[in-house]
Formats: sequence, C-alpha cells, structure tokens
Amino acid sequence: MAWQQLKINVESHDAEAVGDLLSENDAQAVTFVDAKDTPMYEPKPGEVLLWPDTQVIGLFDADNDLQNLIGLVRKSFNDEIEIVLDQLEDKDWEREWMDTFHPMRFGERVWICPSWCDVPEPSAVNILLDPGLAFGTGTHPTTSLCLKWLDASDMKNKIVVDFGCGSGILAIASLKLGAKKVIAIDIDPQALLATKENALRNGVEKNLEVYLPEDQPTLEADIVLANILAAPLKELCDVISDYCKVGGKLLMSGILEEQSDSVEAHYNAQFTFDSPIIDGEWARLSATKFSN
Repeated sequence: MAWQQLKINVESHDAEAVGDLLSENDAQAVTFVDAKDTPMYEPKPGEVLLWPDTQVIGLFDADNDLQNLIGLVRKSFNDEIEIVLDQLEDKDWEREWMDTFHPMRFGERVWICPSWCDVPEPSAVNILLDPGLAFGTGTHPTTSLCLKWLDASDMKNKIVVDFGCGSGILAIASLKLGAKKVIAIDIDPQALLATKENALRNGVEKNLEVYLPEDQPTLEADIVLANILAAPLKELCDVISDYCKVGGKLLMSGILEEQSDSVEAHYNAQFTFDSPIIDGEWARLSATKFSN
C-alpha cells in the first residue's frame, strides 16, 4: 500500500495540538521527533516532554488529498509554519520493519534473536525477543551495556531484582545465565505484561515474579539491575539500595555520561563503585554494597 507523509516543524507548545489535528483528519500514525537535534534529558516518572523544537509527522493513505489539511494547519497555528509533504515508496512496510531487526550478540554468550530469524548459535544463551509493548530489545546502548555486564558476571543461583524491567530483557537474560529467581518491577502494567509474555516464550516464567511498585515485596537480592533514567535513579536511591544485600552488586544504566557523577554521589554512602563504562554518550555504573 502507498503512503504519504506530512512533516510539520512547530514550537513544542503546539506539538500535541498539531498531532491531535492530524489524527482527527485521518492520519494513520502520528510521531514526534527532535527537529533541531536538541539534547533532551529524562522526564520525571509519568511526565511527557516534547523537544523545544519538534517535528510532527503524520502518515496518511496515498489517496488522501492533504492540501485542505495543510491550509487548516497554517490557519490554526502559523501561516509561516514549515510543512513538507513526501510521497513514500510503495513497499511491504511490515517486511521493511522486520528487516531492520536481526540477531545481536552481547559479550561472549548472549544473543537477542527476533522470532522470525534463525538462531545463529544454538549452543549460546539465546533470548527470543521481538520489538513490542515495552522498551528494551538490546538495540539501545543502555540495554547493550547491561547485557554485556550480565554476560561477564557469575549469575548462577543469584536472586536478582530488575527495577524498571521494560520488556523483561535483563530479567530473562539473568535467568538464562543461571539466576535462581528474578523479581521484575515496573510502573507500567504493559511492561509487566510484556515481561511475562517474553519470559513464557523463553521458558523461564517459573522463576520470575512481576510487581507494580506499590506491590513490590521486601527482600535483599544478590544483584539489583536498574536500567531507567538518572532522575528516578537519584529520587529512588533509598528504595533501590534497600533491595541490595551487603556484598551484593548494583548495576545502573540509562545515564548520560555527564550525569554519572551526580548519580554515583547519591549511592556513595553505601556502595563502592567501579569505573564507569561509556558507550557513546551513555554510561553504565556498577558497584558493590558495603553498608546498610
């Protein structure tokens, strides 16, 4: 099926309203992207932020006449607003999307494999995971950094907390690498659903428990994983620290390199840190707990 794409550059305060207008006029999908490559730091939990200058992109059927809609956008917002209409090549978009994902190896043993691909190394630690309901397929540096740490660690018989589990990728990797039990926690019910479904697909569901934060149990784990963002890592320092037993390991990611010192400072009273590991602009922090 052929498509056309409407790109509209707007001020951030108009972005959602423009997106709503496109949706009301038969847009099949609306997305928001950074129009000027402006760095965007993390929102607080539950908060939605848009970039200072945002490009709103609407996807429409090729048969739609969008000139009236373009006129409506200009009348409603700004006559000088920058609008670009592109005709997209007619192709199998589902196939195109699938072709962008392929098996990836992390460290020496761990592979993340989409369900439509053959497993490259049957004897390796293979995790079957498709892009879907929640964040985390291994493609982002923060997830990659965590998977490489898990691959290099002794996970045998460990009790693990995956705080902010997303797709469950780190929880599943931990169990496949020998962990005894994983407690997966997330504020998003969809993430818990994705984690359970992905654990079932990978045959590790019996050793996995999932919880919303208000239902999370009290325990001390051998390893605590928190691949979230710098602000909640700092705000939830006491909660995350309490999950880790003395002598246990803490792994944190979702942190920009320039944020690593401030995150580490919140945990220094109880943890001894290793040197940060950097991938591009992202940092991974690992530490050992020495005090309650």
